[in-house]
Amino acid sequence: MKTYQPKQKEVKREWHLMDADGKILGRISTEIALILTGKNKVKFSKHMDMGDYVVVVNAKKVELTGNKPKDKVYRSHSGYPGGFKEVKLPKLMKENPARVIEHAVAGMLPDNRLKQNRLRRLKIFVDDTHPYADKLSSEK
Repeated sequence: MKTYQPKQKEVKREWHLMDADGKILGRISTEIALILTGKNKVKFSKHMDMGDYVVVVNAKKVELTGNKPKDKVYRSHSGYPGGFKEVKLPKLMKENPARVIEHAVAGMLPDNRLKQNRLRRLKIFVDDTHPYADKLSSEK
């Protein structure tokens, strides 16, 4: 008996539409990360990039639980002296709500060479209009 190893040319990528309206950020982010990694497929292999495309709409309507809407802070450092930045969640939701979902999903993906390619297949839109309607309808 031999173990089946899928080939890169055998990978068939599909398009998935996810509506973030009224959904909790962490719950929808885990679903997105699962699809981007390809773990929902039968022939999953963790050393290959087997994931699908994910289109997320209504990013501005995503929900958070507990005290996170007022207490959550996104921190980053450029590496230079004085390069520390903090952005609170309400300000980030007002400026760019897509970054909130992108940051949550990026934290749930494994830190390896495949991460950037997986994140490129994530398309996030603030409202319900998007240019990928033709690709989503051909899948069904």
